[in-house]
Amino acid sequence: MNISQEFAPPYKLVIPYFIIGVMFYFVSIIYTFAFDMTDFHYLDVKVLAWVHLFLLGFVMMIIFGAMAQLLPVVLEVGHFGIELFYAIWPLLIIGTLLMVSGFLFSPAILPYGGTVVLISMLIFIFDIFMTLKNVKKFNLAVTTVLLANISLLMGIIVGIIMALGYAGQIEVDISSLLKAHIYLVIGGYIIITIMGLSMILIPMFGLAHNFSNKPVKIAVSLMSASVIMVLSSVLLGIEFISNIAYLLSVIAVSLYVYQISILYKKRARKIQDIYSYSMMAAFGSLVFSILSLVVYFISEIDKFLVVAMWFIFSGFFGFLISGHLYKIVPFLVWFEKFSPLVGKEKVPMLADMIPDRATYMQLIFTFIGVLISILGIFISDTDIFRAGVSFLVIGALFFVYSLRYILKFKG
Repeated sequence: MNISQEFAPPYKLVIPYFIIGVMFYFVSIIYTFAFDMTDFHYLDVKVLAWVHLFLLGFVMMIIFGAMAQLLPVVLEVGHFGIELFYAIWPLLIIGTLLMVSGFLFSPAILPYGGTVVLISMLIFIFDIFMTLKNVKKFNLAVTTVLLANISLLMGIIVGIIMALGYAGQIEVDISSLLKAHIYLVIGGYIIITIMGLSMILIPMFGLAHNFSNKPVKIAVSLMSASVIMVLSSVLLGIEFISNIAYLLSVIAVSLYVYQISILYKKRARKIQDIYSYSMMAAFGSLVFSILSLVVYFISEIDKFLVVAMWFIFSGFFGFLISGHLYKIVPFLVWFEKFSPLVGKEKVPMLADMIPDRATYMQLIFTFIGVLISILGIFISDTDIFRAGVSFLVIGALFFVYSLRYILKFKG
């Protein structure tokens, strides 16, 4: 994969996305203390508020920042309107907070929050589509970006319809639309985006060469098909279609994990660092999530669905993003502060900019927190779940400290 800094966006444009995303992660972890495992249900307003806080404030914010930085660098074309990204993160903050407030305090607020989120994402999607117009070769990265953003556009439209229904302004089948909304946003956008980005970042950071990417190509195709089938199931009212889609999505994610194992075996960089350990924790969490989903589909016991989602959110998303930020942010800071000094004075190595002890503490406490909180979910014990959350909070504090250390690094 050719990497060029010629089209890279300004440092001050990208960094706010990562700072804000990490702060939302910290707040969302603290918020999980509010969950009561004795009467927990994934459609409870507290849970819905947390899901939007975590996904919009943390996951989507980080993805938007990463796409702002990586898309032009990898595709070697400039953004259609890079200045648009200065408007996206403030709007996403406002929209996220309004959405959370709507779930917790007044459903009437939801359409307003949804509209602001819609505007921020429409700006993002508009820039992405216009940027892709200048790309001459449609490789895997371009294909996943295109498919993912089509899913995002459809997902937020469904979300707005749900928000209007939740606020009582229109009559819709919210439970049915929720299925389509989840699949479009999480499966169609987040998972497919991760598949595409990881095929750029993981080989680059692990120095993997001469590998087949056929498994991930099939995985992207199956995941896209499953999203279309779930949407069709909702529109046509045929449950059988969605059951096939669930199976396809499990196969897709399994193939993706297999692709990652191929990259791991092909890597030339054998040194184990915070990045490699974070990836092990992330994909280990994803494997256990897949197993939990399989058990859920067989048993139809909701608890296994909750366990699967918690593995994906707190484990897979958390470790995957934190591990990549420990690679991306030091490079951005180094390029901004120290690259002009190369050849003039001694400059630090990228590894020097990472607080090893704090990052490993973040990894350890978060890993323990995920396991303990999973136990609390499984046995419906609120005290054990909150004990696990306590470890997650400590891990999040180390995460915030590590990011601040890197941003403030002076050599």
